[in-house]
Amino acid sequence: MRPEMTRRKTRQIQVGSVKIGGDAPIVVQSMTTSDTRDIEATLAEIHRLEDAGCEIVRVAVPEKESAEALPKIMNEISIPLIADIHFDYRLALMALDAKVDGLRLNPGNIGSRERVERVVKQAKDQGVPIRIGVNAGSLEKDLLEQYGYPTAEAMVASAMRHIEILESLDFYETKVSLKASHVGLATEAYRLFSEQSDYPLHLGITEAGTASTGAIKSAVGLGILLAQGIGDTLRVSLAADAVEEIRVGFEILKSLHLRRRGVNVIACPTCGRLEFDVVKLAADLEKKLSHITEPLDISILGCVVNGIGEGKEADIGIAGGRGGGLLFRKGEIIRKIRADEMESVLIAEVEQLVAERKAQNKPQIVAAS
Repeated sequence: MRPEMTRRKTRQIQVGSVKIGGDAPIVVQSMTTSDTRDIEATLAEIHRLEDAGCEIVRVAVPEKESAEALPKIMNEISIPLIADIHFDYRLALMALDAKVDGLRLNPGNIGSRERVERVVKQAKDQGVPIRIGVNAGSLEKDLLEQYGYPTAEAMVASAMRHIEILESLDFYETKVSLKASHVGLATEAYRLFSEQSDYPLHLGITEAGTASTGAIKSAVGLGILLAQGIGDTLRVSLAADAVEEIRVGFEILKSLHLRRRGVNVIACPTCGRLEFDVVKLAADLEKKLSHITEPLDISILGCVVNGIGEGKEADIGIAGGRGGGLLFRKGEIIRKIRADEMESVLIAEVEQLVAERKAQNKPQIVAAS
């Protein structure tokens, strides 16, 4: 039996068609790198993200022309869209007029009380949630003076300050992020906030780095929080193709059995006992089966010492031997296969199993039980 993690109970909000918080699955999202004014490029990027499994997408809206592009973008995508707004309340109003599904906006940064009220009232009337995004690198000057430098306590104080503004206007459709590039600082800020509030949390380690180092940094930071039951949605922030953010996000959730999407390759760490090239086979299968969305476990075990035992819970797998191996499903041996046919046989078996499941109308993306 796998140990079950107890998720922190948060209030639930809705971003377009996607529920966040409460008992909803943890949502994986990303942000476009295209200039939002370039509608064609932005749409192409969003469509690639949709194909990768992205569930919510955010676009930058730094000027009027970007806001004017939003209606055309909204009409061509199938996932909720969040407008990222800083400082100019007029851009927030334009985004709301475009019927966006959410705003990323800190109410204390868009001007006078009257301006904040205008934005918040329209967001409330349209049922559009607001994400308060606290970043350790851009804390308010008075908080830096009070705490001396960016601390977890200062980040939480900043979040609470913005929350109080929204609550004073009777607005509660809010989620919060407390991001830092330092893993320890970010995780402590999220932990402290979760002890004080039940607003849903958007997780992220900001400026995490390249596809390799950023993925590791994010996996450590987000993994710590998720394992403690903290987090309702996440973005893996990488200096890389945004599609990679989605892949890594789902891999992090899959590793904790919080979400299941696509093929999960279980491969032995390799040693001198190997009878075939496990490394190449595992890498090739992961690449060639990346289009599969059905949750499947594939086990590739390189020798008879571990054999089927370590992969008995896999949907499909191979236990290696000299010159070939044993093909099995759910721990039951099907037949022997040659080394030179392992890849093609496993691909055929996966496609067959996916077809069988689709025929039974089973969902492609599921939350862990």
